[in-house]
Amino acid sequence: MNDLTQTRRPIRDLPDDLISQIAAGEVVERPASVVRELVDNALDAGATQVTLRLLAGGVRLILVEDDGLGIPREELSIALRRHATSKIASLQDLEAVGTMGFRGEALAAINSIADMSLLSRTGDSEHAWQLDGRTGELKPAARNRGTSVEVRELFYATPARRKFLKTDATELAHCIEAVRRHALVRPDVGFAIWHEGKLVEQWRACSAGSAQEAHDQRLADVLGSDFVTQSVIVNYESSARRADGLPALRVWGRAGIPDAARSRADQQFAYVNGRYVRDKVLTHAARSAYEDVLHGHRQPVYALYVEMDPARVDVNVHPTKIEVRFRDSREVHQAVRHGTENALATPRSSLPGHTNSAENTAENQNHASQGSFSDENRPVAAYSWAQPAINFGAPRNHGVSDFEAMWPSPNPSAVRPEPFGATQDRPVQGSDAPYAPTGAGQMVNTDLPPGDWPLGRAIAQLQGIYVLAENTQGLVIVDMHAAHERIVYERLKTQMDSSSGTGIASQPLLIPATFAASPQEVATAESSAETLATLGLEIAPFSPKTLAVRAVPTSLAQGDAVELARSVLAELAQHDASTVIQRAQNELLSTMACHGAVRANRKLTIDEMNGLLRQMEATERSDQCNHGRPTWRQVSIKELDALFLRGR
Repeated sequence: MNDLTQTRRPIRDLPDDLISQIAAGEVVERPASVVRELVDNALDAGATQVTLRLLAGGVRLILVEDDGLGIPREELSIALRRHATSKIASLQDLEAVGTMGFRGEALAAINSIADMSLLSRTGDSEHAWQLDGRTGELKPAARNRGTSVEVRELFYATPARRKFLKTDATELAHCIEAVRRHALVRPDVGFAIWHEGKLVEQWRACSAGSAQEAHDQRLADVLGSDFVTQSVIVNYESSARRADGLPALRVWGRAGIPDAARSRADQQFAYVNGRYVRDKVLTHAARSAYEDVLHGHRQPVYALYVEMDPARVDVNVHPTKIEVRFRDSREVHQAVRHGTENALATPRSSLPGHTNSAENTAENQNHASQGSFSDENRPVAAYSWAQPAINFGAPRNHGVSDFEAMWPSPNPSAVRPEPFGATQDRPVQGSDAPYAPTGAGQMVNTDLPPGDWPLGRAIAQLQGIYVLAENTQGLVIVDMHAAHERIVYERLKTQMDSSSGTGIASQPLLIPATFAASPQEVATAESSAETLATLGLEIAPFSPKTLAVRAVPTSLAQGDAVELARSVLAELAQHDASTVIQRAQNELLSTMACHGAVRANRKLTIDEMNGLLRQMEATERSDQCNHGRPTWRQVSIKELDALFLRGR
């Protein structure tokens, strides 16, 4: 009855003020949103110094001052209109946005919910002009070239929104974070933040030296010097070129070493053409690069910058401009992953002037950051020290090694690791010469004098667990099982990559494991049957809403078949099949390497310890084991002196 008697509401145009306030609900979430928009405009205006002044965390006052080009008098009133901007003028401009702002909504939205004024002066103007956002009054004022935007009493026109704000300290922290994100990508611009009349943050412009040095200095200023010393340089360029000669896609920046991982993802910064973004493609790609060196719930730290043709990325996805959409997301994902992965692959111990805090230079990283490793330049791990109960003098490829007897491959065509007893140029027992890895593409220089070996000369073994070595910096402590596990794992991966096998061997289940499946899981199982077979899995429909696991990888035969099937199907539904296959293969190889690595309480000779150290220097990712634990630590002479109070 109520439906029949309800009065029909007419369709009508909304008032301009209400339209602006609705738009403000999308653009302005809190004071930090205003700060972000105003700093965007300052950078687009060519500012070299940006100063932010706040009261009450930005609720009572937000004042952004810059020394940019300024706004002419006749354009000041236009600047506060909805959809008025100097950044774009056509659809072509929108499809290739090269500025931070472009929507023309921010100033109008802010003006609708706060008391706002503009003060600006151009280089050829005799004096500045001030515009009152509420009354539209325009009057002369004094100011140097540039623009000042003053926003008072945020959300005074929408008091309900103001109730959702947090404490002043919390809002101030968000404002500082908004400026910090700009500071990390613009080292040529100085930033200063004042709160309640006190300077809380200041980052001076870094213009001296190369671009890499300037960015490193800004990263150290903003995130702390530990971020730079505990990270490696990323520098990846695609082979394709744009019309202007620049690479079609470039990824550069810094990626933190696994030891620097944190419990929270609060130091993960990704930029696309200078714009800070939160994008699932970039986040997943960066996380994938750490799969082999960082496990569990630890979060990597990084500051990565993606440069590409603006026409290949859509920044007009969200009013806050923090989300983007790539034309070829797979290409971007691979570039970020390979660039970060290759930078992390180089063992820090093999770099000149190495330290355990990863203080590496661009020159040291160059060979690992120019695209992916090819088969020709991939480091070769030649195992030159023995396992228990293995005949050290056994010639290469003669019969079946003890390793193969202990761990026979379920697939006769699968590539097996080379027998550890098959040594090359084994030094004379008792000599000081170490085992020298041979083969093309080695990253360690075995011609160095013994005192210059990065991981030093072995001197002892502790409790059958740790190898102690002496280098020019002091004492090196190596977890021999963790180190050897990484060496075996990388060797297995290299051999698997070069093999022509048909996939991972599987074992049929005597009783198929059935489980209730969602429509998406059923569809994925049917469409990805070949991929699942490559992974050693056979998952077939048992009923319209049930799947049956009929075979699993041989190495995981004792595991939970249903849980394995669900996780693989979820990965296949979300990510590229090749990535899932590679991840599953690596997990199986990691299990094999763990069982094949030397165990604790295995007594090693000095020659065997030296052989392990030389192999670590030549093996990718040898700084961490397969489970993300560090494999070695450096204790400097200075630290040893401090332990014994020398010099005090």
